[in-house]
Amino acid sequence: MENSIWPLLGFGAEGWGDQLLWGALLTVTLALSTLPLGLTVGFLVALGRRSEERSLRFSATLFATIFRGLPELLTLFLIYYGAQLGLSAGLQAAGIETAIEINAFLAGMIALGLVFAAYASEVFVSAFSAIPDGQAEAARALGIRKMTTMRKVIFPQLFRFALPGLGNLWLILLKDTALVSVIGLSDILRQSSIAARVTQHPLLFYVTACLLYLTFSLIFTVLIGWLEKRSDRGLIRT
Repeated sequence: MENSIWPLLGFGAEGWGDQLLWGALLTVTLALSTLPLGLTVGFLVALGRRSEERSLRFSATLFATIFRGLPELLTLFLIYYGAQLGLSAGLQAAGIETAIEINAFLAGMIALGLVFAAYASEVFVSAFSAIPDGQAEAARALGIRKMTTMRKVIFPQLFRFALPGLGNLWLILLKDTALVSVIGLSDILRQSSIAARVTQHPLLFYVTACLLYLTFSLIFTVLIGWLEKRSDRGLIRT
C-alpha cells in the first residue's frame, strides 16, 4: 500500500475516521441494546419449555425451532419489511390511510434479539438441568416461596452454568450486527463499504473493519473470562 492512503483513516474532512468511529459506536450500542431483550425472552422461553402446561411447552419449543431454523438475514427482512406491511394493512383495515415506516435500529434490535433468545433458551434449559432438583424441593420444604427460591437459590447457579454459553452467543451477536447494514443502518460494515466505494481502496477499509470487530471480540472475551472467574468464587472443586 502507498503511504498516501493512510490519511484516509484520519479524522476531519480528509479522512473517514469519524464515520468509522460512529459505525463502531452504533454497532456496540445495537448489540448492548439487543442483549437485555434476548436474555429476557430467552429466559422466559426456557421457563416455558420446562413448564408442566402442554400449550406453553409447545409454544416455547415452536418459537425456539422457528428462530433457530431461519437465517438471521431472513429474520431481519421479515421484521423490517413484514412489520411495516402488517401495521399498514391493520391501519387500512381500520380506515386509516397512512404510511408506516419501521426504524431500522429497532427492527435490527428486535430481529437479532429474537434469534439470540432462541439460542439462549437452549443454554438456559441446559443450565436448569445442571441444578439438582433437590434444591428446589428443600426450599419448598422450608416454606420458602417459589419466587424467592428462584431469586436466591436457582438463579445464582443458573447464571454460573449459563455464562459460558451466553458469552459465546454474545460474541456471535456482536458479529451479527453487521447484517443491519443491508437495511441502511450505518454500522461498521456499512460505513466501511461506503468509504471503500468512494475512495476506491476497499482492502484498506475492510481490513480496518476486521480489526475493529476483532478488537471488540478480544475486549469482550477478556470481560467474559473475568465474569466466569468471578462467578466461580467460593466454588469447591473436587
